[in-house]
This record gives sequence, C-alpha cells and structure tokens, in this order.
Amino acid sequence: MTFNVNDASGAGGLGGDVATLAAMGAHALPVVTGVLLRDTAEVFDHHAIDDEVIVEQARTILEDAAISAWKVGFLGSAEGVSAVAEVLSDYPDVPLVAYLPNLSWMDEATSEAYHGAFRELVLPQTEVLVGNHKTLTDFLLPEWDADRPASPRELAAAAAEHGTRFVLITGVQLPDHYVDNVLASAEGAITGEKFERFDTSFVGAGDTLSAALAAMIANGAELHLAVSEALTFLDQSLDAGFRPGMGSVVPDRFFWAQPPAEEGAAQEGGEDDIEPQDPRHVH
Repeated sequence: MTFNVNDASGAGGLGGDVATLAAMGAHALPVVTGVLLRDTAEVFDHHAIDDEVIVEQARTILEDAAISAWKVGFLGSAEGVSAVAEVLSDYPDVPLVAYLPNLSWMDEATSEAYHGAFRELVLPQTEVLVGNHKTLTDFLLPEWDADRPASPRELAAAAAEHGTRFVLITGVQLPDHYVDNVLASAEGAITGEKFERFDTSFVGAGDTLSAALAAMIANGAELHLAVSEALTFLDQSLDAGFRPGMGSVVPDRFFWAQPPAEEGAAQEGGEDDIEPQDPRHVH
C-alpha cells in the first residue's frame, strides 16, 4: 500500500508509485493523501485531503486485502501524517519504506509542522528512510555546521534516535563526476551503488527508488539485495528517461518494455553522419 499525493505530471506521487510497483511485479494499493499542483519544472501549490478520508480509503481496502509492505511519500499535511501513522501503527509487522521529498516549496511554518509530525509519528515505524543527502541532512541534522558533509553513518544514527532502522541516502557527492547512494545503519554503511553525475535534471527519482525498494521488500527480498535491485532499476529508468514537457526528465519505469533498436540502423550513412547519443538516452 502506498500513501502519496496525486501528481498530474506523472513524474512522482501516486502515478509514479503505481507505475514503479507494477514494473517491479507488485500490485499497488494507492491511497490519495492530497493533490499536488505542479508541472515537470516546479511545484505551484498543493491541496491536502481530509485526514478522515485518508484513513477510510486505507481501512476500506485493508479489511479486504492483505499487504506485504508500506510505501509512504508526501502525506499532504501534518494532519495527513498523523492519519497515516494511525493506520501504520495497527500493522507493526509490515515493513515501511518512507520517502522524504524536498519540501522547500512550502512555507516555513507548514513545512516545520509537517516535518515535526513526520519525525515524531512516522520515523519510529520506519524500516528504511529514503531521501537525498541534503534533504536528509536538513531534516535529521538541522544544526549541522561542520565544514564537511554529514556521513551516511551520522545520518543513520540521527534517524535511529527516532526509531528508524536504516537510511538509504542518495546524491552523496563524490569526486570525478560521480554520486554515491548508500544504505546505512547507525553502525555504518552497508551497501550502495555509484552513479555517474549528469547535467540533466530529473523529477520523480525519489518516488521511483522508494517504490521500487518497497516492491522488492514486498516480494520477499533481503534488504541489501532489495536496495541493489531498486538502485539498478532507478538507474535504468533514468537512463531511458524522457521529457514530456518543458521541464525536467521523467524516469521511464517501463524501459524494459521498449522495443530494441533496429539492427543496422547505426550503419545507415557514414560515420560523420552519426550523431552522438546522450548518456541518459533522453528523448
């Protein structure tokens, strides 16, 4: 079951979750927590759904269907966080993957209330917290002022103080045009994958990764293998990404269903006629 906002761009939110979960072989039970007004370039506004409606959506299907994992995305408001946490608490044995998006577009008071509720009510129930390195640093270590970036272990230790077992941190900057993605606990880094850094900007990557991880956990994979598969899926989705509008590139979660390039197509004409391919195959 995934709790998330509706994102009409299809880049993230419930649309992104459903596509990712389906591509990874899991059946999505989507619960709408709000409506995000955005395009592929920026977020303009959002409208939260009444907390009682969120709870009723979830409980109606939970009385009928068994679930194997939770995925939490943007819950719309502090009240939405409380409502979802209430549902989660009734199923303590179901693993929770929680994604923390960048909410810098919200006003400060609203985002502080949201983060406070998320920290108090969702983190204690979270198996894996997923987020960008900077977003997680601002959330978990708001007073961080060292000259160096917070390490994955330090972020995981801060999350563990609130009851979260693991943190999957993306976008850790490395030299030579690479970024690291690290699964860590309070004891240290466990596993991860390095990606080449590209100038292209993407939207929906965090929802894709967290939903892919939830699907792998629901399918019974051990955590370190689930993380590896989810990161590989994200990398391939970004590699096949496309730009449906005038903004950022959207991950193609069904990259594996695309027909292969026709053999011999590259040989039509001389070498000077062949244009170099973008490393992310953006179309």
